[in-house]
Amino acid sequence: MSVVKEDKKMAVDPAILWPAVLAILAASIPLALNPVAGKAVVSGLLSWFTGNFGWLYLLTGIGSFFFMVWLAFGPLGKIKLGGPEDQPEFKKFSWITMLFCAGIGISICNWAFVEPLYFLSGPPLGVEPNTPAAAEWAAMYPMFHWGVVPWALYLMPALPIGYALYVRKVHVLRLSEACRGILGDLVDGPVGKVIDIIVIFSIVGGVGTSLGLSVPLVSELFQAMFGLEDSFLLQMAILAAWTLMIAWSVYNGLNKGIQTLSNINAMLAFILLVFVLFAGSTVFLLNLWSNSFGLFMDNFFRINFWTDPVDKGGFPEGWTIFYWAWWIAYAPMMGLFVARISRGRTIKELIINGVVWGSIGCWAFFAIWGGYAIDTDVSGRVDLQAVLNEGGIPATVVAVLQSLPAASIIIPVFTLLCFVFLATTVDSSAYMLAAICTKEITGYQEPERWNRIMWTILLAFVGVGLLSVGGLKAVQTSTILVALPMIPVLIIMAASMLRWAYQDFGQDLAPKALAMCEKENKAIQVTHLPNEASDVAVDKPA
Repeated sequence: MSVVKEDKKMAVDPAILWPAVLAILAASIPLALNPVAGKAVVSGLLSWFTGNFGWLYLLTGIGSFFFMVWLAFGPLGKIKLGGPEDQPEFKKFSWITMLFCAGIGISICNWAFVEPLYFLSGPPLGVEPNTPAAAEWAAMYPMFHWGVVPWALYLMPALPIGYALYVRKVHVLRLSEACRGILGDLVDGPVGKVIDIIVIFSIVGGVGTSLGLSVPLVSELFQAMFGLEDSFLLQMAILAAWTLMIAWSVYNGLNKGIQTLSNINAMLAFILLVFVLFAGSTVFLLNLWSNSFGLFMDNFFRINFWTDPVDKGGFPEGWTIFYWAWWIAYAPMMGLFVARISRGRTIKELIINGVVWGSIGCWAFFAIWGGYAIDTDVSGRVDLQAVLNEGGIPATVVAVLQSLPAASIIIPVFTLLCFVFLATTVDSSAYMLAAICTKEITGYQEPERWNRIMWTILLAFVGVGLLSVGGLKAVQTSTILVALPMIPVLIIMAASMLRWAYQDFGQDLAPKALAMCEKENKAIQVTHLPNEASDVAVDKPA
C-alpha cells in the first residue's frame, strides 16, 4: 500500500510546537552568544550526570537488550504491526537501509577510523596502553559501543509506537500516545504534552550532537581537497549546503526523498568498505575481526556492567555511558521513524532485522575502517595517535584517507558519503519532529511540508549553537542531559505495549500448559500459542 500524502490539511498542535520551539531557541541562543561561559556550564553538567547516573544508563542498555530477546522469541514476537491485510510498505533492502542510515548517520564516519586509536592509547580495564593487548581491546570495544545493545535501545520505543499506530489504529504519531496503556487519559493533558516536549528535546539534542561532530569533519575534508583555511564561515557554508540537501529530502517525503538518499548512502558505503578491505592488509583485518568477536563474547557481561567504581579512571563515563546516553537520546526519533516504515512486519521480524543487521552493519565499518587505522598506526606507516593528539578527530580521519591508494579519488567519495549519511539522519529527524507536532496523522499520511522544512532549519540552528561552543564535551553533555528523562518514558512505553498486547490477544499469548485429564488419563493442552505458521494480527476499527 502506498503512502497517502497530504490528502488533507493537517493542523499542527500549538500546545506542543511552540513551547518546544521556544525551549530549543532558549537553549541554543545563549550557547551561540556566550560560548566561553556555555562551555564551562556544560563541562560541569557532564561530570555531574555521568558521576551520579552512569549506572542507570548501563542498566537501561542491558535491560533493553534482554527485553528485546524476550519479545522476539516469546509469544509477542508473532504479533503483526498492522491488520491481516497490511503488507510491508517498503522492500526489505530499502527498509533495512532506511533503518540503518537513520540510526547511524555520519557518526560512524567520524568514529570508525578514530575510536580504536583512542583505545590504543587509553584502553579499558587497566590494560597497558600501546601494547598488543591494547590493540585487541581497541578493535573489540567499538563492537560493543555500536552493537546489539545500542540497537536494542533504538527499538525500545519503536515497538510500542508501531503497536499503537498499526494495531490500535491511533491517529497521532507521538511517544505520549504509546504510553496510554499505563497512563490512560493523562496523556491527553499536561503529562502527555510534557512527554512529547521531552521527546522533541531528546531528538534535537541527539541530532545536534551529530551536527556538532560532523561539520568540523567535512570542513577538514574540504580543506584537504581545495586547500581552504579552516574558519567558522566555512563551517557555516557547509551547514547551509547540508540544510538544503536535507530540506529537499524532507520536502519530497519518505518514498522520493528519504528512501532515495538511504539507498545511495548504502551503495557508497559498500564501495568504500570493499575498497579499504582490499587496499589494506586483508588477512590482518579478517583475523582482527574474528579475534574481536571472540573477545566481545567472552567479556559481554563484564563490559556491560563495568562502572570502574574503585579506580575511577573515567573510561566508562567518557565512552560507554556517553554512547548509551547518545543512543537513548536518538531512540525517540528512531522509534517514531522505524515504526512509521515498519507497517505489515511482525515484532520478531523487526527486532531480528534491526538488531542483527544494524549491528553487522556497524561491525563491518569498525572491522574494516577501524582495523585499517590500527594496522596503519601499529605498523608505523603513519603516527595516527600523534595526529589525533595534535589535530583532533577531523585531521586524523583525513590522515587515514590520505594513506590509502588513490586518495585523491577516495577523499571526494568519502566526503559525499558524509553529506548523504548526515542528511539521511537529519531528514528522518525533521520528518518525525513535524509528525509529533501534527494534531492528527495516521500511519498512511505525511506531515505538512512547511512543518518539515521548519524543523530542518531549527535543527541547523541548534548545530550553529553547538559549533559555537566547540569541543567534544559540549556535545556529550547535550546528549547526556536530554537522555536522562527519556529513561522512565521508555519503561512506561514498554509496560504500556505489554498491557495492550495481553488485552488484545488474551489467551493466544499465554504460555503452553499441560494438565492431566483424570477420566482419560492423558495430557491435554489447556492454553496454547498461535499456530507456528501464522502471525498474530488484529483488525481494529479506526
